This record gives sequence, structure tokens and C-alpha cells, in this order.
Amino acid sequence: MEALGFNLRAEAVLETLTEEVTKSGAIEGETLDKGQVRSSLARRLGMEVAGLKAPDRDTEGVAEMMIDATQNYAAPLTAERLFAWHAALFPSGRSGMTRIVVGAWRTGASGPMEVVSGPYGKERVHFEAPTYDRIDAEMAAFLEWFEGEQAIDPVIKAAVAHLWFVTIHPFEDGNGRIARAIADMALARSEESPQRFYSMSAQIRIGRKAYYDILESTQKGDLDITEWLRWFLTCLDQAFDGAAATLSNVIQKAHFWDAVADEKLNERQRAMLNRLLDGFEGKLTSTKWAKITRASQDTASRDINDLVTRGILVKEEAGGRSTNYSLVLPAAQ
Repeated sequence: MEALGFNLRAEAVLETLTEEVTKSGAIEGETLDKGQVRSSLARRLGMEVAGLKAPDRDTEGVAEMMIDATQNYAAPLTAERLFAWHAALFPSGRSGMTRIVVGAWRTGASGPMEVVSGPYGKERVHFEAPTYDRIDAEMAAFLEWFEGEQAIDPVIKAAVAHLWFVTIHPFEDGNGRIARAIADMALARSEESPQRFYSMSAQIRIGRKAYYDILESTQKGDLDITEWLRWFLTCLDQAFDGAAATLSNVIQKAHFWDAVADEKLNERQRAMLNRLLDGFEGKLTSTKWAKITRASQDTASRDINDLVTRGILVKEEAGGRSTNYSLVLPAAQ
């Protein structure tokens, strides 16, 4: 990574954090727009990235939490900081349609905090968190430990912190996402660097069922958490392998822009080419081009045909109303 140079390293960090935020939400069944997440993160990292969507309030909040956890990793983790993260995750004070307590520990108003699955009347309780009246003491103990010095490997500490926080389950919602942010913060401390080149959440999302299974078995077991640590370290190892894919994408993108450096492109074309390089969802058509760039259909067609003529885009075989285009990537060096 150090051999890439500053700009490509920054791009790799942006790509990794975008993956971390979107996949952490996906673990909980929340779908975030990747373009909005990327836009929000880029602005907070001081990067100029053209052609990205303006993020909504929910996306801004998740990005704000992740940037604070990973870029300000050395700052103390306190109850107030956790309250700020929670408030950022739920800017409307609601989780879906349900109003929740935001920026504070959960209360007893909503009853026991249970993780359940299954149809109504046949629910299966996977885990029941400590009662609300124990949270102050439990979180005080957790935060003192997290900020204290122990004779423990810092990566192991990240694994324990993840498990401990999500077991206390101090908030009405968002506990999983905050637990993963705390683990990322601990990992950043272990590396003494804000630069993130791998995504734990992306790997957890791939093995989502195994993640919940190991959490349940550990939380219902005794105080031996060896299997949880084994799972966490295996997941981390696989996340390192995933970093190779991120690096490959970043280098491919840089290679593409080097190859077209002498081409005179308008802002719409540059923005759309960046979208394609970042992983455009679905097929690119002139209608989508016009909608995304807020241009007329005729302007979109001219932009696309110009790129086809230059050999930057190629028309797919399907014609007629389903005509679509794909990016021509330069041969690897």
C-alpha cells in the first residue's frame, strides 16, 4: 500500500470505508446507497470526488460514526461519544416506524431486550440482554476496561470489545453497528493508523449466519470465549485477503484514468465513467445516463456516442430499446 503513493492510498481508504459502512448496514438488513455513502465519506476525508449523489441524513450519520471511530481512534471512548454515535445513526429519533430512545441507554419502557426470530406466537429467543437497570454499571466497567492497559494483544482486545458491547446491548437499536465500529476503532489502535485497507463488516456479511450463530452460542455459554476469538481471527484473516480485491480495483481505476488522460471529457462523462468504475448497478442505458446527469435524452445520447467513438464505451449486442453500454478497460500493465 505504501508503494501506491498518497492519492491511490486515499482512494483505497475511501473504497474500504465505503464497503465497511454499506456492509455493516446490510448485516442488519439495512440497504444504504453506495454512492451516497461514498460521497459522505469522501467529503469527510477531504477528497474531491465528482459526480456522486448527495447523501441523505441517515447515510450522513452512519458515515460520521465510522469516520470518528477510525480517524479519531486515539480519542477516549466515553458514554457521551457513544451517545453521539447513536444519535447520528437515528437522526429522526425512529428505527423504521418505531420511535426509540436516541442518544441514551435504553430504558425499561419497551420491556426486555431480546434478539428473536420466527413468526408471531412462535418466536425463538436467541439472546436476552441484561436488564436496563444494570446498564450504567455494565457500561462503566466496559469503558474502563476499553481505555485501560491490559496484558492482552490489541487484536484480541478488539474481538473481546465487540462481543462485550453487543452482549450488554445498551441501546434500543443499532447495537450491532456500534459494536462493529468499536471493533474497527480497536483495530485502528492496534495498527496505530487511521488508514483502513480491509473491511471486517464485508467479510461478516458474507458469513452472516455464522456470525449470528457464534454470537448466540457464546452468549448462551459460559465465560470461555475461545471459539468466538477463533471465529473473529479467522474472519479478520479473510478480510485481509479481501483487501487484495480492493487494491486491484483502485489500481484498475488509476490505470484507466492514466489511459484516457489526453482525452477531453466533459463533466458529465467524467462523472459517469467514475460511476462505472465504482461498480454501476445494472446496465448503463442512455435513459439512465440522462436521469443521473440531469441532461436531456439527446445530450445523453451524444455523450455516450462520443465515448463509443473514442473506444471508451462499447455498445452491447442487445439492440433496440434495450441498448446498453459497458466500459472498455485498458489491458493490465
